[in-house]
Formats: sequence, structure tokens, C-alpha cells
Amino acid sequence: MIAPLGVILAGGRATRMGGGDKGRLMLGGRSILDHVIDRFAPQVPDMALNANGDPDRFADLRLPVIPDSLADHPGPLAGVLAGLDWAATKGATHIVTVAADTPFFPADLVPQLLLAAEAQGHPIALAATPDPERGIARHPTFGLWPVALRDDLRDALKDGTRKVVAWTDRHGTALAAFPVDRGDPFFNVNTPEDLDTARGMA
Repeated sequence: MIAPLGVILAGGRATRMGGGDKGRLMLGGRSILDHVIDRFAPQVPDMALNANGDPDRFADLRLPVIPDSLADHPGPLAGVLAGLDWAATKGATHIVTVAADTPFFPADLVPQLLLAAEAQGHPIALAATPDPERGIARHPTFGLWPVALRDDLRDALKDGTRKVVAWTDRHGTALAAFPVDRGDPFFNVNTPEDLDTARGMA
């Protein structure tokens, strides 16, 4: 397998934060996006930012900005599709996605997703953590996705599929389990209260 390219998903509307770009919020003197990029860059050979609206607002990041190809913000799967289409132009076979509002994700995310996909024999792999109520919690914006499934995903989105796991379960999904003994590595910033918590974690 060619090393997967990285795609940061930042296409959401951030309604619970009052709108705007959550990744631009400050955490420890730097933006959340800066933390995400620094954590992701050593794990992938190249990366892009999935975001809608004026791409010039991200010019300082020096990353390709790829918008959703479908209208009306149909959710994270649209960002995955945009990433897969971008990766196809680069000759890549896979992408790994991360969320733009999750600054503490594992520094070994990509190799663990690759190992899980190979060991469990599935084309897609998602990050997961232990959950006291459900047993395991999947983190569907943190995944390994094959470019070969991009047309299938496009058709699913056009047919109305919106939930990530509703699509991934059709194809078989490996799970890469990560520990939470030092806190939830997939803690994401959705509200002002979450931002306060993240600042304490940082």
C-alpha cells in the first residue's frame, strides 16, 4: 500500500460554538488547527484541509483547501469524499482523516489504523476507544479510507446516506483500539465549555 495521504475535516458549521472555524480557536497560545497539523504531519506524506467557504482564510496554513463536492453540508462523509477525490489526483490509494477540532488525537493514529485494516481484513478502519456503556466507541471522523470506494461513497451520499457508520458497515470496518488511561485522545471541542476543558488538558 502507498502511504495514505492526510485530510483534516473542517467542513462543519460549528453551530454549537456559534459558527465560524473551530480550528482557529486558541489553545495554549496556538490554534487548535496548528496542534492538529503538528500531530498529523509526521504521520502522512502530504495533507489537505477539507473546508467550505472562502479558502483564502486558510492561506497561512499553506495546505490545499478542498471543499465538499456536494451542496448543503451533508456531513463528514462529504469531507471524506472530497479527500478521496483529491487523493485520486495524487495517485494515492488511501487517505486518513482527522477532525479539525480534536487536538489530542494519537501520535500513532495512522500506523495503528493501517495495522488494524491489515490484521482484520477490512478495507476501512476507524479509531475506537473503550466505552463503559457501549463497550467500544467508534470515532468515525478518524479513519482509513480506500480511494477505490469513492464512487460507491458518492452514490451513497446522493441516495441520502449521512451517518458515517451507516456507510462503513456496508463494506466491513476494522477497529483500531486506543487506550483512554490518560484521558480521551479523541476529545473534541464542540462548545465553549469544551474549549475550557481542552485548555485544562493542554
